[in-house]
Amino acid sequence: MAVVAFFALAGCALRPSAGVSSVQPLVDVQLIGFNDFHGSLEPPSGSNGRVGSVDAGGVENLAAHVARLRSDNPNTIVVSAGDSIGASPLLSGMFHDEPTIEALGAAGLQISTVGNHELDEGWWELYRMQKGSCHPVDGCQDQTPFTGASFEFLSANIILDPQRVDPAALGTSGWRSAAPGPQPLFPAYAIKDIGGVKVGFIGLVLRGASEIVAPPAWKGLTFRPEAEAANEAASALVRQGVRAIVVLIHQGGTQASTGTYDGCEGLSGPIVPIVSQMSDDIDVVVSGHSHQAYNCTLGAKLVTSALSFGRILTDIDLRVDRVTGEVVEKRARNVIVTRDAPKASAVTALIDHYRPYYAALGSRVVGTIAAEITRLPNKAGESALGDVVADAFLEATSDAAGGGAVAAFINSGGVRADLTGVGRAAPNGPREVTYAQVFEVQPFGNRAIVKTLTGDAILRALEQQFDNPGEGRQTILQVSNGVSYSYDLGRSKGQRIDPASFMIAGHPLDSAARYRVVFTDFVWNGGDGFSRLQEGTDPLAGDLDVDVLSAYLRKHSPVVPGPQNRIRRQP
Repeated sequence: MAVVAFFALAGCALRPSAGVSSVQPLVDVQLIGFNDFHGSLEPPSGSNGRVGSVDAGGVENLAAHVARLRSDNPNTIVVSAGDSIGASPLLSGMFHDEPTIEALGAAGLQISTVGNHELDEGWWELYRMQKGSCHPVDGCQDQTPFTGASFEFLSANIILDPQRVDPAALGTSGWRSAAPGPQPLFPAYAIKDIGGVKVGFIGLVLRGASEIVAPPAWKGLTFRPEAEAANEAASALVRQGVRAIVVLIHQGGTQASTGTYDGCEGLSGPIVPIVSQMSDDIDVVVSGHSHQAYNCTLGAKLVTSALSFGRILTDIDLRVDRVTGEVVEKRARNVIVTRDAPKASAVTALIDHYRPYYAALGSRVVGTIAAEITRLPNKAGESALGDVVADAFLEATSDAAGGGAVAAFINSGGVRADLTGVGRAAPNGPREVTYAQVFEVQPFGNRAIVKTLTGDAILRALEQQFDNPGEGRQTILQVSNGVSYSYDLGRSKGQRIDPASFMIAGHPLDSAARYRVVFTDFVWNGGDGFSRLQEGTDPLAGDLDVDVLSAYLRKHSPVVPGPQNRIRRQP
């Protein structure tokens, strides 16, 4: 793939030559894009807060860089490719992400597509994010009204059928429509007049959102094919005289390991075939979901992604013909959101408003760690933190009355951040871990559930992990102590795990035996594509994920990194 040209000077926009008439034949339009912010109001810790060796992120820094970039061109619009909220740290998550909605609006966000994590608390809760009002259960926790997003959500391929929805959800959301029958949850597109030219924006979420969102949260929704919905919306825009068209899509790809954050080395993944099916009327595709950074040209389309957690902004410059409305030139560059720019005072004030409400809970020390424990996977897909979380789930459920678990399996996507600690209990001693840090690792509020599966069902379920890609990597399940096995991706689908190598509770797996095992309710319900787990029987509910990990830290401090020796990849 070709790398899109980018500017050597920060913030340099395409500009017509000096000395021409006041009505320029070409208009310079700037788009500032980001994706997968995930409520990262404070600068993220560990690997989530770095681009290479550069510390990056935090909404105050993001706002400052947005202001700097847009100061070079008044014809600027700020856009998001989704997952601005959901899987958020405590400062945002405990307020149902209202602080992030407000902070991103204050930072200049104007249009966002819907990502899968925007649906975590239900489509009706996302609708409340758009329209405003206090949370139906928790109210307005910061003692001020929540007025909703100042920016606009788009969703061309999310269709809501009111007849399939719980009437209580309709009432809670405040959803209203004069038109009968199924229709887009939010508008399919928006048209903006920027510097005297029309630019159309289309919003899309990945078609497979239903596989990675808990089923109750999307009841009543249908997810249409991305390119099909994009092309229909593009045709509608063209009929209205719009010739400059931008797609914001929550789906992405991955560069080869040699690629840079502003390059396009061997881009692969779902975004590539989707873009190839898109209409030639579409000029730019701002993508996300894979938590990767790239800056590509696919065919005639500019295709970008800005990593995650507010660490990068994509600066896109379009030159639009004022007469035809066509984009005649386009360029992009990915810019690191460094932490050295003057903070945006309005955003700082907003964050400072929320901090006192969460400080007591968030700063509470729950335990210590001997060293930083990361979620970085080894060759087999096993991480040190994944081992620890799986062990915590097993311990929390192994003695449960009514049939405790003998093994735990944790989806890697549910482990969201490194466990770094915030200070030392003594000089050169263990690092203290706060509740806020544990919440950052386990932010979903998923519940530990024990069920019974046969050995054969366990094998068949685990085979699905090799075919369920997530966020740029395979969704290898993290396993507890006493579970081990080897796999070979060169073997046929459904036969990649060597059954003879599989140990559970320290003994060889018996395909006919029945085992009590623990997953989160999200995975039991088919989340991350683990549909075969629905064979589980005799459920027994445990605690929430954040409470499970907190209890484990309290009991075993200082906790050491997991061994990463339970899963083996062959060859």
